[in-house]
Amino acid sequence: MPIFQNAAFFISAHHLRDLPPASGIEVAFAGRSNAGKSSALNTLANHNRLAYVSKQPGRTQLINFFTLGNDRHLVDLPGYGYAKVPEAMRNHWQSVLSRYLSERSSLAGLVLVMDSRHPLTPLDRQMLDWFSPSGRPVHVLLTKSDKLSRSECALTLNRVRKELNDSWGNCSVQLFSSSKKQGVEEAEKVIASWLFANDSDPAKHQIPDPVT
Repeated sequence: MPIFQNAAFFISAHHLRDLPPASGIEVAFAGRSNAGKSSALNTLANHNRLAYVSKQPGRTQLINFFTLGNDRHLVDLPGYGYAKVPEAMRNHWQSVLSRYLSERSSLAGLVLVMDSRHPLTPLDRQMLDWFSPSGRPVHVLLTKSDKLSRSECALTLNRVRKELNDSWGNCSVQLFSSSKKQGVEEAEKVIASWLFANDSDPAKHQIPDPVT
């Protein structure tokens, strides 16, 4: 996993004006609080604390950029759905996130993290509504899939895929488990295809297909 293992904290932003110039290519990760977004990022980067490097008391609601080099970034968006967040903070992040997702020119795609036991919540659908008009792709990670039986995994995957295709389009979806390291190769290949789609030598970034 050479691409994501090199991820390092770059910058945090509270307002859109604090964002770095939109000169490169970035992939954003979004998800409801406790859906497993930070664990997914850490698993992909093979780094136990990557998603927490920039977090300090009182400053947890930030857009965190992690550089991969060559002006490529992974972007960790604030978790949504916090019950105890003051209304003013919720309103602020609703405005910031909706504008970031709809206006950020360097954003190549969105990884939307959902708990496989509770997928497509109203807030998940809102995120899809904000992002889908951009025409850019969405890849859904159904996390904590190890908590489901094999039959439950298949039913959930098919149900979510159908709703995504019927309601939004340009979406892909997979099962993912951070604790079992399941689904990592599939997620890597999708994200790498976005980050290096226009690379003059994409082979040097290629992630091998998993051995079967």
